[in-house]
Amino acid sequence: MTGKVESFLKSELEKKNTLLFVLIDSEVSNLQASSKLAQDVEKIGASAILVGGSSANDQIEMSKVVKGIKQNIQIPIILFPGNVTGVVPDADAILFSSLMNSENPYFITQAQALAAPSVAKFGLEALPTAYLVIGDGTSAWFVGSARGIPFEKPKIAAAYSLAAQLLGMRFVYLEAGSGAKSTVTPEMVKTVRHAFNGFIIVGGGIKEVETAENLAKAGADALVIGTFLEKGGSLTKLEEIAKAIQRSK
Repeated sequence: MTGKVESFLKSELEKKNTLLFVLIDSEVSNLQASSKLAQDVEKIGASAILVGGSSANDQIEMSKVVKGIKQNIQIPIILFPGNVTGVVPDADAILFSSLMNSENPYFITQAQALAAPSVAKFGLEALPTAYLVIGDGTSAWFVGSARGIPFEKPKIAAAYSLAAQLLGMRFVYLEAGSGAKSTVTPEMVKTVRHAFNGFIIVGGGIKEVETAENLAKAGADALVIGTFLEKGGSLTKLEEIAKAIQRSK
């Protein structure tokens, strides 16, 4: 069943073509900075705030960040957990993800089984997501024991995405990783788009307007930007990216 947040994202796509998601790592940003950032990016056109990350493990701090952000914005807060420690109350939804190309079954189904009771208890809307790590050498690759899909092998990503669709997942997240040296290629996004009839999220290393626009034109439904802002990227540049991807298709 499609919930409130998923319906909102679909309605946003009808207006904006490609959405901007901003990732806030609760272990990098303090509560005051996170709240201010969330308000600022909402003003420039972000459609959702993701809270989490592959190394975030302080549940108390994450819970405080989520609660603090929620008081000041209207767009949804979506948890982006790297483990069961990333499941906290007060968010609107969660990317309920299976790291499908992990070599550790814990990240494919076991963590999800451990987290499911908390997701239900907290009333989080679950967005069923296939999480695919592209390339190697990043935190997501290392922590998730991923067998990274080579950037130049888009058909492999498409095969995983089609499998995800047949398993009932409605979201695919193509992740180059936090601070990635390379981004997911437009060719990979285009190939996955042909195979997967659902919502495609792309993240990792996106910091240039041209890069973002090319990914959007290739078929991405949402782009995730986080490290760019953590490392001092300007909101003016982020606004340029938001405007470029919203008119890209």
